[in-house]
Amino acid sequence: MALPCGSGRRWSRVVKMTFCLFFLIPMSSVGNRNTNTIFNKKQKLEVQQQLKRLNKPAVKSIESPDGDIIDCVDINKQPAFDHPLLKNHTIQMRPSSYPEGFSFDESNDVSSNSKPKLTQPWHLNGRCPEGTIPIRRTKEEDLLRAGSAANYGRKKHHSIAGDVDNLGISHEYAVLIEEGDKYYGMKANLNVWNPHTQETNEFSVSQFWMAAGETDNDLDTIEAGITVYEDLYHDYQTRLFTFWTDDSYRTTGCYNLDCPGFVQVDNQIATGATVTPYSTYDGTQRTVEFYVYKDIKGNGDWWLKIAQRNFGYWPSSIFSVLSDSASTVEWGGEVTNVKKDGQHTTTQMGSGHFPEEGPGKASYFDTLNVIDSKNVLRPPWNGRTMVTDPNCYNIIAHEDYFYYGGPGRNPNCQ
Repeated sequence: MALPCGSGRRWSRVVKMTFCLFFLIPMSSVGNRNTNTIFNKKQKLEVQQQLKRLNKPAVKSIESPDGDIIDCVDINKQPAFDHPLLKNHTIQMRPSSYPEGFSFDESNDVSSNSKPKLTQPWHLNGRCPEGTIPIRRTKEEDLLRAGSAANYGRKKHHSIAGDVDNLGISHEYAVLIEEGDKYYGMKANLNVWNPHTQETNEFSVSQFWMAAGETDNDLDTIEAGITVYEDLYHDYQTRLFTFWTDDSYRTTGCYNLDCPGFVQVDNQIATGATVTPYSTYDGTQRTVEFYVYKDIKGNGDWWLKIAQRNFGYWPSSIFSVLSDSASTVEWGGEVTNVKKDGQHTTTQMGSGHFPEEGPGKASYFDTLNVIDSKNVLRPPWNGRTMVTDPNCYNIIAHEDYFYYGGPGRNPNCQ
C-alpha cells in the first residue's frame, strides 16, 4: 500500500513520521565482498574510536550461549554520561514519586536480589554484580555492517519527495493509538513471538511509542519492545530494545545504549540481548511487561519498568517537548517491506497469524493503561486503530487489550 508522505489521511504523528523514514543500515557485506575496499583508513579509525566509546571497561564479561558478549560495566561509567547534558548527572536508583494506582512491590526493586521475570540466554552463564549494568558488547562487524560508525544504532531521516515505496522500502503498521489528553506514562503486557523476516534489511517489531511534538523537526519519542532485525543484530532472534529521539529521528537518539541518553540502573536485564522462550502456536504464551511513568514530583524523568523491575530512565533534560508530557501513546506492530521482485514479502508481524484466530494463535497486547493528565492510571478511553493494509496485517481491539499481526504475503496481500 502506498502512502504519500504529504498525505492528508489521518495517521498518527509517529506512524506518519516513521513511514516517511527508513533505517540507514545497509545490508551486510556478503560473499567475497571485502570491507577493506569500502572502508578507508580514516573510516576504520572512526570505527575503532566508536567501539571505544560504546564498549566501556568491563568489571566482568559473560559469554552468552547465543554468541553475544555481555559486559558488566560500572553503573557510573555507562554511556549515558557521555551526553553533554548529563556530565554532572546524579543517578536516581528509583523515582521519587509514582502515579495514583501504582502498586510498588519492594521485592521487584532493583536493589533486591530477586530474579527477573524475563529470561535471557546470558543468564545461564552468569550474572552482573551489584553496582554494574549489563551491556551487550558492540563488535567491529556490527559497525561495518552499519556503513559508518555514525549510522550504527540510529534511525536516519531522509528528505523524500513523494512515496517511501519509491525507495523500495515501506513501513506497515497495525497499532492502537490513544490521544486527546496529556499522558505521563503507559503500561502494556506484550506477547513474545519470533516472527519470520524474509530479507536481511527487513525487520518486525512489537512495541509501544510515547510521543510529543507536531512538526518534522521537534517530534520527541520514547519507545521500547521486541524486534527481529537481522541487519542490525546479525541473526533472526527476538531481542529486547529501547529507543528515543528528540528531533524526529534526525540526529539524536538511538537503540538501547548505543548513544548517550538513557540511564540504566538494573543489573539483570540487557537491552539488545535476546528474549527467550518464545510463545508457541496453540500452546504456552510468553509475555513481557513494560511500564513507563513520569516522576512528576522529582526531576520529571521518564522511568521504564521492564518485567516488574525498575530498569532505568530517560532524563527529562534530554528532551524538548517530551520534557513536559506526551500527547500520543501507541501500541502494536510494525514491519518493513522491501517488495522484492515487486511482491509483498513474507515477513511476519507478531505470531504471523491474523488477529481473527484469537487466543493462543494471534499475538496480543493486554493490560493496556495510560497515565492521564490527572496522573491516574486508567485504560485507554480515546483509542483508535490504524492499519496500513488489513489483508497483510490487521488488529482487533477491545477495551484494554487487542490481537494483531499477520503473515505478510498471502493470496490477498500481494
